[in-house]
Amino acid sequence: MIQQFLIVAAAHFLALLSPGPDFFLVARTSMAAGWRTATGACLGIALANGVFIVAAFGGVSVFHSDSGMFIAIQLFGCLYLLYVGGLFIRHAGSSSLAKLACSKGCPSPSGSLWWRGAGMGFLSGILNPKNALFYVSLASLVSRNPLSGTWKITYGVWMFSVVLLWDILVAAAIGNKLVLHRFARALPWLERVSGGVLILLAVMVIFSTASRLAASS
Repeated sequence: MIQQFLIVAAAHFLALLSPGPDFFLVARTSMAAGWRTATGACLGIALANGVFIVAAFGGVSVFHSDSGMFIAIQLFGCLYLLYVGGLFIRHAGSSSLAKLACSKGCPSPSGSLWWRGAGMGFLSGILNPKNALFYVSLASLVSRNPLSGTWKITYGVWMFSVVLLWDILVAAAIGNKLVLHRFARALPWLERVSGGVLILLAVMVIFSTASRLAASS
C-alpha cells in the first residue's frame, strides 16, 4: 500500500508541474492583483479537484476488481495516461511562460476580489475535462486492491493538499523574475520526466492486469 501510494503521489505531483489552464490563471491573477488575492483562485482550483477526487475514487470503488466494467475502466485509464505522458514528452518545452505577461484578458487589480478569484478558480478546474479523466485514471489504478476508508481519505487529502499548496507556491513565486526564469529553463526536463513516469505507471498496470486475467483463465 505504501509503495502504491508513493508511486501515485509522485505521478500526481509530476503532472501538476506541466503548465495548464489552472497554472496560467493563478499566475496571471498573482501578477495582476497580488499573490494574496491569487490564493482565492488556488482554493477554487483545489476544491474543483477535490470534487473530481471524491467522485473518481467513490465511483470506481463500486465495481468489483474482476468485473468487466472495472477492467474496461482500468484499461481506459491506462490508455489515457499513456496519451498524456506522450503529449508531455512530445511537447516538452513548448509551453511558453511568456504568456504570463499581462494582457487585456488579465484580471484587473481593482476588480479582482478574493472571492471572485475563488469562483474563477473553481470554474477553471471543474470545467476542465482533463481533470476528471486524470483522477478516474488514478482511481482505477489504485483500486486494483481494495482500499480501506482510511487509505481513500489519505489519497484524497494528500492530492487536495498538494494541488492547493503547489498553486499557492506558484502564486507567491511567479512575481520573482529569477524564479520564473529558472522554472522556464527546467520545464522541458520536468515535462519529459512527468511523461515518462505516467507512461511507466500505465505500462506496469497493463502488464499486471494482463497477468491477472491470464492466471484466472
